[in-house]
Amino acid sequence: MIPVRGFAGARVAVLGLGRSGLATARALRAGGAEALCWDDNPAAREAAEGEGFLIRDLRKQGVWDDTACLIVSPGIPHLYPAPNPVVAAALEAGVPVDNDIGLFFRSFAGPEWDGFDTLPRVVAVTGSNGKSTTSALIHHILSEAGRPSQLAGNIGRGVLDIEPGEEGSVVVLELSSYQTDLARALTPDVAVFTNLSPDHLDRHGGMGGYFAAKRRLFAEGGPDRAVIGVDEAEGLYLAGQMSEGPADDRVIRVSVSRKLTGPGWQVFARKGYLSEYRKGRQAGSIDLRDIRGLPGAHNHQNACAAYAACRALGLSPRVIEAGMRSYPGLPHRSQIVADAGGVTYVNDSKATNVDAALKALGAFKRIRWICGGLQKEGGIAALNDGLGEVLKAYVIGREAAGFALQLEVESEVCTTMDEAVARAMTEAEPGDTVLLAPAAASFDQYDNFERRGEDFMAEVQKRLAG
Repeated sequence: MIPVRGFAGARVAVLGLGRSGLATARALRAGGAEALCWDDNPAAREAAEGEGFLIRDLRKQGVWDDTACLIVSPGIPHLYPAPNPVVAAALEAGVPVDNDIGLFFRSFAGPEWDGFDTLPRVVAVTGSNGKSTTSALIHHILSEAGRPSQLAGNIGRGVLDIEPGEEGSVVVLELSSYQTDLARALTPDVAVFTNLSPDHLDRHGGMGGYFAAKRRLFAEGGPDRAVIGVDEAEGLYLAGQMSEGPADDRVIRVSVSRKLTGPGWQVFARKGYLSEYRKGRQAGSIDLRDIRGLPGAHNHQNACAAYAACRALGLSPRVIEAGMRSYPGLPHRSQIVADAGGVTYVNDSKATNVDAALKALGAFKRIRWICGGLQKEGGIAALNDGLGEVLKAYVIGREAAGFALQLEVESEVCTTMDEAVARAMTEAEPGDTVLLAPAAASFDQYDNFERRGEDFMAEVQKRLAG
């Protein structure tokens, strides 16, 4: 646990008592603060009360009179589409609003660090797609290289629930736009921006607000090194803002769409080959094509970003390559579930938006595509540009018929996962890939994308076993 610093003897309100909220309350108590906890869910309140926390209805008058700060869980809106009433009341009373990420950055460094020869480092990864894989890959490479490493934030453990830093250790944080948007302190040693595509636009008031939330990771504290994907205009703009000139190697530019040139520091992948250039000379290369845990161009982008971050931490190209080759991949992200009868089964349930689904569709050949679910803002018309390898779509979800009508490929309305898997497996031939890449949220049929992916895997295994 990371005890929260700066609030000893003070009362701090905690809104939302899920994983991060409870961890925050514990860390506040460990730092000498009194946590006033609230959640609209009675079961969550009961769990917190069972740990001895004071439950206080933060909607009541007078609650802010002696409160030093409000800590908000990521899922609770603080501005768009409308502030949560508790957040609005705190702001009206002049009470600062923060989240667990802000508390982490103000609390991670401790007096024991004065005795370290090599200080702990923090790598923070944000972006629209690939940030989980990039974060997990960095953590895996570090661990394989013998560097003490912890994975936290939007993946792994709650950020305040991790162990204190030890000499030479690294904390790898995956940060969503919800987390970067509100944190009052953002001071990683290495910050990574993977890419940008439309997502969570209602929460951020549009694309500009969404990009602004991501940009805060770089603008608020100024990382020692910035790894920035420059294949979108926003990333190119961000790299320009962070750099003092073409030769400024504090910015490492990353691309999977073109060769990068110039006197600075670049990492790019073309036709499956990763190349690192620094000061106009090649400094490293990796053949990514046969790395099973990183299939497709989208994973090659993740590999480039992870490679750049690890190089910024001082690892050699060969050590990084060895870590990549042993990387098993993340569940629900281009996860190879089975190979049977010449057919490959892939679970990419995390492909919850059009851009992520297009990247998954570009990673495999001869695809029998299971898709559908709760459509996000912007529609799915852009999917039709990436269906060249799709033999047939098997559409699930409550709005399966409407989803199928928008696809310019042979489609079958299956509605349920068991029907879609059954049909795809019956029609699959050697050389085909049965791919779950929904291009939609899961909430019409499942609690989350993990449950959807688990259902797909269970159906595949059931039929292979039978």
